[in-house]
Amino acid sequence: MLTIHLVASIAKLLGPGGARGVLAESLLVKHQLLVINRARHRAPNLTSCDRILMGLWSLFMKPDRIRKAAAALRPNTLFKFHEALKKRKYRLLFSGQRKGKPGPKGPSRALIDAIVEMKSRNPRYGCRRIAQQIAKAFGVEIDKDVVRRVLAKYYRPTPGGCGPSWLTFIGHMRDSLWSIDLFRCESITLKTHWVLVVMDQFTRRIIGFGVHVGAVDGVALCRMFNKAISGMGVPKYLSTDNDPLFTYHRWQANLRILEIDEIRTVPYVPLSHPFVERLIGTIRRECLDQMFFWNAIDLEKKLEAFRDYFNDPRVHTSLDGDTPAVVSGGTIETRADLCNFMWRSHCRGLYELPAAA
Repeated sequence: MLTIHLVASIAKLLGPGGARGVLAESLLVKHQLLVINRARHRAPNLTSCDRILMGLWSLFMKPDRIRKAAAALRPNTLFKFHEALKKRKYRLLFSGQRKGKPGPKGPSRALIDAIVEMKSRNPRYGCRRIAQQIAKAFGVEIDKDVVRRVLAKYYRPTPGGCGPSWLTFIGHMRDSLWSIDLFRCESITLKTHWVLVVMDQFTRRIIGFGVHVGAVDGVALCRMFNKAISGMGVPKYLSTDNDPLFTYHRWQANLRILEIDEIRTVPYVPLSHPFVERLIGTIRRECLDQMFFWNAIDLEKKLEAFRDYFNDPRVHTSLDGDTPAVVSGGTIETRADLCNFMWRSHCRGLYELPAAA
């Protein structure tokens, strides 16, 4: 390209006319004849080399001579060109004045700001969770792909921020079926605490937690379970895994007293107990991995705060964007306005969600 520009600049400096013009016109006509005589059944296409040579030689010719030495055309080319002009004429005369349908409008600036601020305040939220949370808070239905494009364009994460992705297990469960499981966590002083979590599989609602320090036996297991379900009633069925703790005589006697039928899952298959297993992972990722606790009392308070956040404002993909409180028959929160809303903190400021002002 630099060479072409250099040659063109030299030709312009030399100027048209004289012997240079005659020689250039002769070469231009000869080249056109070579193009026309190519073995093709239709009008030949000009290559880049053809265009460069013709443009270079035209720089040495006078303007009136260029019109006389125009590129030669065949009659069928003229007919096709005339037919194209007629179609263009009638298209302009009889077509509508509207050039095209307007494209869909993107999200408003207020919605973009709400999406970006929710992601910045809750870095662990994914696109689907943000879309469902926006739909619940403002009543604005938005697709997760729109959220993804908005975040890709406007959101700049801070170093170390990450949004985990997790699998969604969908199943048809009977009402009044609860699941329980145990997991272990360490305090800031590295003291082992066992937590018993009880959840309702139909509504995905956390029933309660039971905390015990040290080793767990039959008596401790019964105490943890009774404390977790205190004031919440009892289910008809209780799903447990094949942990040896659930074979204690005290535990079996406690279930008989409460008139609860125990359902055992498939041994060595965690996927047969999916909902409570996923809940434990959520508790670890969204709560315990982001805070320290000193003792059992401190752990119970923080788990209760997470239970309130999990059951009420936090949306769930398996519930189609609803919350366990709504599915279990609770009241629906008032929709917030995108131009007038407030941010409400949960879990002692760990999460912030929009709410009506």
